[in-house]
Amino acid sequence: MKTVNTFGIQFIIRGDKLKNGKAPIYARITVKGEIIHFALKQWIDPEQWDPQRGAGKRNKEANRKINDGLEQVRMALGNCYQQLQLKGRLITPNAIKDAFFGTDNEEPNTLSRLVEYHNEQAKYELEQSTLKHYFVTQRYLTKFIENKYRKKNLLLHEINYKFVADFETFLRAHKTCRPSKAAAK
Repeated sequence: MKTVNTFGIQFIIRGDKLKNGKAPIYARITVKGEIIHFALKQWIDPEQWDPQRGAGKRNKEANRKINDGLEQVRMALGNCYQQLQLKGRLITPNAIKDAFFGTDNEEPNTLSRLVEYHNEQAKYELEQSTLKHYFVTQRYLTKFIENKYRKKNLLLHEINYKFVADFETFLRAHKTCRPSKAAAK
């Protein structure tokens, strides 16, 4: 079952951070009830702010410029949300903010990256004879994903109980190509 992200963008001012009689404007991103705020480096007189609309009042040219800027930010954040969806990434308010500011250099968390990381860490703690079993499991996982999903890799949030059960079935049905010990004698 696929879940739907609830996504929202609002603009607010922080009256507690007044500077020279003006309040900073913040963006509020909400995804599935999780909220993050960040400053937009724009300031407005609190008397000129319409909290219901989340924008400056329409009676001044300066407010219209601020509102145009807020609309551009809203569209950019919406585009960031859509790009994360298209990439199959986990969508959180922080991920959207990072994409907006261009600080989302993190590659998606995939099963292959997790297994490689584990094997890299384990090589300092495990005997080589034990470690080779992890590398064999890694090869079987890769083969299973290619056969079952016709992909090279899976995102971690795509892994569920069905994946584990199907992988177990794959392993039980898989025939190794090694000669048996009886045939070697």
